[in-house]
Formats: sequence, structure tokens, C-alpha cells
Amino acid sequence: MDDTMKKIQENLIEIEIEAENLLLARHQMVENDRVRNGNREALTALRKRARTTKTSVPSPFESIMKEIDGMGSNPLVKEVCATCGNHDSTEKTWMMFPGTDIFARIPFHASHTILEKDQGRLDYDANKLQSFVKEKSFFLSEKGALADKISPDVVRSMVTLTDKAK
Repeated sequence: MDDTMKKIQENLIEIEIEAENLLLARHQMVENDRVRNGNREALTALRKRARTTKTSVPSPFESIMKEIDGMGSNPLVKEVCATCGNHDSTEKTWMMFPGTDIFARIPFHASHTILEKDQGRLDYDANKLQSFVKEKSFFLSEKGALADKISPDVVRSMVTLTDKAK
């Protein structure tokens, strides 16, 4: 094989590897979105059970100001969970741990805390995968300059080649 054919072959191999990585990343994005949606649904169910929404629970500042107005013997700072609100945070809730098939009955506050941390991690992973897909897509579009050197008919014929036993 001469040098130009070797270069073309190396470029095609490189493009094929990068395209495979791109497809794997897209598949991982789909799986990640599926898990994120499941987490989001679980968090919504827990908020419904606690009868709260993301904005219905007063901020810690608001609760402090109410405490100051009353000026009782209560502590000045009262921590208010955005999901629990006034719900009993020690109430037991069944939960399947992320990535496992194990069900456990754990306190309400612990279950939504685990889900919220997992949701944050999944959001971070989704952003990282999106950046990776953009980078690989840009790389492949830059390598698309091969179409100028090799006609599309030749590329199509190379794609449809099959090995036949002799």
C-alpha cells in the first residue's frame, strides 16, 4: 500500500472510532435522562406526600423573622427543609436505592436528601455528556473534509463492502 492509502485508512479508522464514541455517549445520555426522569418523579411524589412544592416552604430567613416576632424561648435559627416543610421528617418511607434492586424503609428526610443529591450528580453528568457530544460532533464535522478528497460514491462503496469467504 502506498502512503496516501495508508493515510486515508488511518483517517477512516480514526473517524470510525470517534463516531463509535459519539454513539456510545448519546446512548449514555438517553439512559441518564431516563434515570433523571425517574428521580424527578420520585421527588415530586415525596413533595406531594409532604404537601409542599419547591416554593411553598418558607425560606429560613422568613422563619427566623416569624420567630423574632414571637420572641419565645424557641431557638433563633430554625432549619426548614425545602422538601419536608412541616412534614414529620422521621416518618419512614420505602425507597429503592439508585442503581440497585434493594428496597429499604428509611426516614422521609433521608430519602429525599439521597434523591436530591443523586439528581444533582445526574444533572452534572448530563452536562458533561452534552459537552462531550458537542466536542465529538465538531471533531467529526471537521474531519468531514475527506469528502473533498474522496468522492461520496467511493465512501459509499467502502461502507457497503462485505467480506466473502473463498
